[in-house]
Amino acid sequence: MKQLLPFVTLFLLVCNACKNTPTTDEAPAFAITKKPFGKVDNADITLYKLAHANGFSVEIMNYGAAIVSIITPDKNGQPGDVVLGFDNLDDYVKPGNPYIGGIVGRYANRIAQAQFSLEGQTYQLAANDNGHSLHGGLRGFDKVVWSATEQRTDTSAMLTLRYTSPDGEEGYPGNLQVTVTYIVTNDYALRIDYQAIVDKATPVNLTNHAYFNLAAGQALDILGHELHLNAYQYTPVDATLIPTGELRPVTGGPMDFTTAKPIGKEIAMTAGGYDHNFVLNKQPEQELSLAATLYEPGSGRFMEMYTTEPAVQFYSGNFLNGMLRGKNDEVYTLNYGLCLEAQHYPDSPNQPNFPNTILRPGETYRQTTVYRFAVRPE
Repeated sequence: MKQLLPFVTLFLLVCNACKNTPTTDEAPAFAITKKPFGKVDNADITLYKLAHANGFSVEIMNYGAAIVSIITPDKNGQPGDVVLGFDNLDDYVKPGNPYIGGIVGRYANRIAQAQFSLEGQTYQLAANDNGHSLHGGLRGFDKVVWSATEQRTDTSAMLTLRYTSPDGEEGYPGNLQVTVTYIVTNDYALRIDYQAIVDKATPVNLTNHAYFNLAAGQALDILGHELHLNAYQYTPVDATLIPTGELRPVTGGPMDFTTAKPIGKEIAMTAGGYDHNFVLNKQPEQELSLAATLYEPGSGRFMEMYTTEPAVQFYSGNFLNGMLRGKNDEVYTLNYGLCLEAQHYPDSPNQPNFPNTILRPGETYRQTTVYRFAVRPE
């Protein structure tokens, strides 16, 4: 594998492809625009675009707090959309949307048997995945309308979205107030800051479920993408994708992404493809650090992922089956996109040896994840 270049070098390469970027004297570096995107339950849905003059932009809507597009240039300076999504709201709302671009919670990933016990009480959750609870249940945070406030400064464009999950929603205790802020910066980065408070102890595990394809529609799958994960261990799962409780070394097998390799190289050795929680090489409360890199040779696009979370779920789009048509009428077939979801471990409320996910009154849940884009020479 080729040696990865320092990000400063990558950033300069992208900037060289965008030499016509206006200066701050000619126009504001950042812009925020918005347009109507339809209605859900008589609530207006708005599509917000956070853009920098260098050509990097992100679109987000207040339904599901979902990322709709990320536009970033390739090695030739040509812009392309590197996330999956739909051209209209109806396709996001209708059944069968596999969480594309949305914020998932109250608990991202799976909780076994759709139940957990806390402070002497057992809570029954909505079961929506082989008898388990997945991504918050039948109506998780990706299926609700959020309030939104936009703000532009000299150094960023940001969109803050808020939602209050009432006590008992999908079976979870406590009124949970959630804030998610998307921030576009001038170094081709999207930063996502999460915050939550609650009035009764409850599990909380939030993430974004964007599907990436750095080829921007120019490749039929992501199997040629080269992935590096900063993880020496992962959590094995049973046949229904519930962790066994073990932390297993990745060394020398298909789970080993400690050195970047094509996703398709050993995917056939994993039953059904990749849908696993990788334990990052960090302490659970460590500050923002590198979790993963992703490179697509055809376009030259390169992505770095940083997070404060202890783990990342790598999902290779195993359930995309050609039944969905996305933006520009693209057919989303097997492995068309991949997810890198910053998170705590799946089923942590039922796994005492996993890092804590219980948020209590008086505490504040905080999480930050950054996706930073550039290009890499061949």
